[in-house]
Amino acid sequence: MTAPGWRGQLTLDYRRTGGGTAGSASRTVAHDRHEGPLRVLQALYPEGPGICHHVLVHPPGGLVGGDELHIDATLQAGAHALITTPGAARFYRSAGPQALQQTRLQLAEGARLEWLPLETIAYSGCRADNSLRAELAPGAEMIAWDVLVLGLPAAGQPFAAGCYRQHLEVPGCWLERARIAAADEGLLRGPLGWAGHSVLATLWFAAGAPLLPARRDALLEAARGCVAGSALAATAGVTSPQSRVLVLRALAGQVETAMHLLTAVRAAWRQAAWGLAAEPPRIWRT
Repeated sequence: MTAPGWRGQLTLDYRRTGGGTAGSASRTVAHDRHEGPLRVLQALYPEGPGICHHVLVHPPGGLVGGDELHIDATLQAGAHALITTPGAARFYRSAGPQALQQTRLQLAEGARLEWLPLETIAYSGCRADNSLRAELAPGAEMIAWDVLVLGLPAAGQPFAAGCYRQHLEVPGCWLERARIAAADEGLLRGPLGWAGHSVLATLWFAAGAPLLPARRDALLEAARGCVAGSALAATAGVTSPQSRVLVLRALAGQVETAMHLLTAVRAAWRQAAWGLAAEPPRIWRT
């Protein structure tokens, strides 16, 4: 009989308080509730009280067959949160049931979210399902990324077996689904697929209402400038498939190269869209 897997549930709620009287500063206050091995490590305010930086941790270090992680984050009107992790998420080999990670993000009017977890590693032999759905009210905006690594390229361990399913969605404007099977040589090796690369990075800027053309063009140009000067200029590109979203995709051989490009574009978008400095999460520097 197969033992049941771990189940982790983390519920996050961000609210904006204060700022109603002269001299008082608004603050993003965070409340969290967890069940199982998934929780908030720390809440930081390196940019002042208006932006809450949250670090999420999963002490077991990865998911095996039968494990489930569920993250539900709600941002009330005007709140601004940055959510990241201290290390990679890992889907380990499974000879039986699949592992599941499901994320739901809900942004009210005027809320801002930066969803910036470190990479996800799909180990050879894994059976994994990873999905993210973000719902944005008019006036809400987000910058988010997803970095997928197949196998352990730095250790010379390829993704030789298994299957990874991915679902990224901003309802009404953008939906991407992928089934990445180790046996699919056309996808992994072909010139119209991964072309032999082991890292796929996706970065997007999404809004709850159509972006003004001039603003959308400025964000596109900012990203294209970063791509042109990067080591991934030949395997990266940014488009705006719909008036509410911009998407950058990049193929790379190593995580570090992909993350260097994504952090540069995220910084450019943060400045161009919100007038904010880059302010990388402190956990990345430890």
